[in-house]
Amino acid sequence: MNITWYHKHFKNLTTTELYQILQLRNEVFIVEQNCPFQDLDDKDFKCYHLIGFDTNSQKVMAYTRIVPAGISYDEASIGRVVTSPLARRKGIGKQLMKNSIELLEELYGGISIKIGAQLYLKKYYESFDFQQIEEVYLEDGIEHILMIRK
Repeated sequence: MNITWYHKHFKNLTTTELYQILQLRNEVFIVEQNCPFQDLDDKDFKCYHLIGFDTNSQKVMAYTRIVPAGISYDEASIGRVVTSPLARRKGIGKQLMKNSIELLEELYGGISIKIGAQLYLKKYYESFDFQQIEEVYLEDGIEHILMIRK
């Protein structure tokens, strides 16, 4: 797998990129996690999108939505964190979060980052210096926690 990382604002995404992003989000968040929810929430229009593209398969293998402050939370955020089942256990998820944090800092400076994380990924996000700030809550039937990185 040969991953190339790049980011674009929503208005600059090609239709093929947008299709592949939505296809990956649907595959993992709705089908794999068996969680019917409204993925398209009007936030995509205002965000940057970090893409991990496999140049061999010509497919999006990893993705995050980089959310400016004031849209999901008072702080900037990283959302819709997803890796393809084909790309797991290869270190791509760690690259994805590292690149997402670096992109947020590049775009907005050294600011706090707030995320709504699935509870089972708490230790993963803690490895990137996120700390839990609230109790467990249910979102779309899945346990989540709010976390912040200062």
